[in-house]
Amino acid sequence: MRRGASLRAPIFFLALAIVGALCGCSVGPDYIPEAAPTPTHFKELKGWKIATPSDQVPRGEWWALYHDPKLNLLIKQVEISNQTVAAQAAAYEQARALIREAQASLFPTLNASYNATRAYSGPGSGAAGAIASASRLGTYSSTFVPQISGTWDLDVWGQVRRQIESNASAAQSSFATLGNVKLSEQALLATAYFNLRATDSLLDLLQRTAIQYRKTLDIVQNQFKAGYSVTLGDVATARAQVEITEAQAKSVASTRAQYEHAIAMLIGRPPAELSISRHLLSGRIPKIPVTVPSELLERRPDIAAAERTMQQENALIGVAVAAYFPQISLSGLLSWTGTHPLPFNVANEVWSLGAAGTQVLFNGGLTSAQVDAARAVYWQSVANYRQTVLTAFQGVEDQLVAIRQLAQALAVQQQAVKDAQQAVDVYLNQFQAGTIAFTTVVTAEITLLADQETELTYRQNLFLASVTLIEDLGGGWDKTLLPTKQELEKDFSLLPQLPPNGAGLRQEPADNASH
Repeated sequence: MRRGASLRAPIFFLALAIVGALCGCSVGPDYIPEAAPTPTHFKELKGWKIATPSDQVPRGEWWALYHDPKLNLLIKQVEISNQTVAAQAAAYEQARALIREAQASLFPTLNASYNATRAYSGPGSGAAGAIASASRLGTYSSTFVPQISGTWDLDVWGQVRRQIESNASAAQSSFATLGNVKLSEQALLATAYFNLRATDSLLDLLQRTAIQYRKTLDIVQNQFKAGYSVTLGDVATARAQVEITEAQAKSVASTRAQYEHAIAMLIGRPPAELSISRHLLSGRIPKIPVTVPSELLERRPDIAAAERTMQQENALIGVAVAAYFPQISLSGLLSWTGTHPLPFNVANEVWSLGAAGTQVLFNGGLTSAQVDAARAVYWQSVANYRQTVLTAFQGVEDQLVAIRQLAQALAVQQQAVKDAQQAVDVYLNQFQAGTIAFTTVVTAEITLLADQETELTYRQNLFLASVTLIEDLGGGWDKTLLPTKQELEKDFSLLPQLPPNGAGLRQEPADNASH
């Protein structure tokens, strides 16, 4: 009876502490998303039709809009073997592991030990020693002590739960950053690819121009030999045009090789393992659906990452505030002592239960400073979030106006090329008829080549602007791809975790995380 009575007090306090932990509150501010500076419309949307839901960029494969099989083949390899993407994928796995680290603090820590002692007492120790002394022998004894001990820091004020909330938000931010890294690397590859095709077109133009210049050189040489009013300087000028154009073509070939090397790096392969056949940059850019500005907040992975970071830092305020309150912990010990290797006998058991509370009375304002620092970091995250939103809107506006103006400039430049080509044809005929000097032909040919290169540059920049606009619009990503906090926190297991096999990088749609 006395033993049962002695158990009541520890068990009562243990139950009381557990109930307190389970019913405890979470101190600190609950998260409410801060407002973002969102305009009602895009300023540079002149000539664009607001997209309907059926007009959206294909989820995950925005590059399919260009209908280029080679681009499709290359860009799909970014997610598989791009090392920047692989590094961020590992960072996301680390963020998930940190959730489990925080969750482990909700549970008690148990330790087991087993002590075995073999003791010897020499002769001359007491009555037994006198008998042993006569035979010059001592006595031996063995003691075995198995023991289980445990401690449990109770999360009465929600400090651990706030840390779990922070880590889960950090994991969501990391997942969104992974989406942003993929999009960025894919856009870099598409940019390099269209630059490569532009150099193919420029190389083709220079080679065709060199052929035309050689024909002009033949005309000049024939007229010089026939004694027409053509000087040796005209022949040298015509030859120089050929040589300059061929040299420029060689320089362009070097630039093309560098773009090819960049593409190899982006798909995680050595440049020696990739060769891309030549193909001209032609056709028009695809029709890119543009939504209302408010939807941009849901479709930009960098904005989603910044918003999740706000909740991460908001929860850390609660972690800091919890330091104002007492820390409550439980401890327990159960052991047996005996002379047998398995002395699990109630008669020789030893146990203890304890509860402790620790309250900081004075630390020189440390806790207050830590709370203020956590609040300041939160407001930094708010400013970073709003800046990310503003940058996103600027990017979209920049590319909308760029595409509109480049398309207009390309149309005008195409007409300029036609006029320049007509001028060359007319002047070349007049030169052959002997009515104008060769310098007029040279000037017209230089103007034509410059106009053709400008037309190609406008076309190239138009494709690049279209890639950047798709990237600025989120590339088909949206916030529903984020894993929910319930999914992330469900990953916790009391069993040892096996090394990740990549299955954690879930891409399927999921319910949006609740705020």
